[in-house]
Amino acid sequence: MKIEVAAAQLEALGNITRLQLYRTLVRAGEDGLPVGRIQEKLDIAASTLSHHLKRLVDTGLVTQERQVTTLICRANYPEMQALVGYLVDECCADANCSSKTVEAAE
Repeated sequence: MKIEVAAAQLEALGNITRLQLYRTLVRAGEDGLPVGRIQEKLDIAASTLSHHLKRLVDTGLVTQERQVTTLICRANYPEMQALVGYLVDECCADANCSSKTVEAAE
C-alpha cells in the first residue's frame, strides 16, 4: 500500500461520523446495508450520509452496488485488511520490542 493511500484512508476515518458509518458497515458483514437502513441506524440526514459515503468510497474503504432501486453499501474488507496490515507491518521495525508488543500488533 502506498503511503498516500493509507493517509487518505486514515484521514477519512478521522471524522467521527465517517468512522461510525464505516464501523456500521464492517459490522454488517459481506451483505452490506442499503443506504436507507444506514441512515436509520445513524440517524443522519440523507445529504450528510451521501457526503460521508462518497468520501469512504473515494478512498476505497467502501463499495456500492445498485440493486434495482436500492443502493447497497459494503465495507471493502480487503482494503481494510491492507490498511491495518500497512500499520502492523511496521510494528517495532526499528526497535527491539517485547514479544507482547509484536503479538498485540498482530
